[in-house]
Amino acid sequence: MVSRRVPLIIATSLALALPLAGRAQSESKLIDEYKALAGSEANARSLVTGLRDGKQVTLTSGNTTTTFTPPTGRLGNGNVDNALALAQEKLRQQGVSNPTPEQLKSALGGVLDQRAAGKGWGEIASSMGVKLGDLKRSETADKVAKDREHRAERPERREKPERPEKPERPEHAARGGR
Repeated sequence: MVSRRVPLIIATSLALALPLAGRAQSESKLIDEYKALAGSEANARSLVTGLRDGKQVTLTSGNTTTTFTPPTGRLGNGNVDNALALAQEKLRQQGVSNPTPEQLKSALGGVLDQRAAGKGWGEIASSMGVKLGDLKRSETADKVAKDREHRAERPERREKPERPEKPERPEHAARGGR
């Protein structure tokens, strides 16, 4: 009886742990992706976890520390990615490639304020003069283009030879000859 329960307990434990592993993987991808924008891994981690949990975000650069709480509350990984991509684009439009914590707070705050006011991501991007799909696609498109460059061209397929026509079957007069 006990031996039957052990596999069930293990399977249940694994099923409960899988969503947590998926969340950690997605958060780590976001942290890696926006590390350059945030200025450090610690700042990127603070941004991602603060936006995901709707808690205070602390950004530090040298002696400067900036804190804010997102007005949107909790966000999912996709929403965090959208918010940071739009903030990055806003900074790029302003000519800022290496933002200070205050500049990042200002750009992200503008995006999050619009989101908290009920605007969709597409509306926010449109107000900035961009399309969210273009921001997302550019990352993916660059990867695909690089893969295509490295891939060797495939040789052309040979044409299949034509099959000869089957000869017609002769008609049998009567099959009952037995």
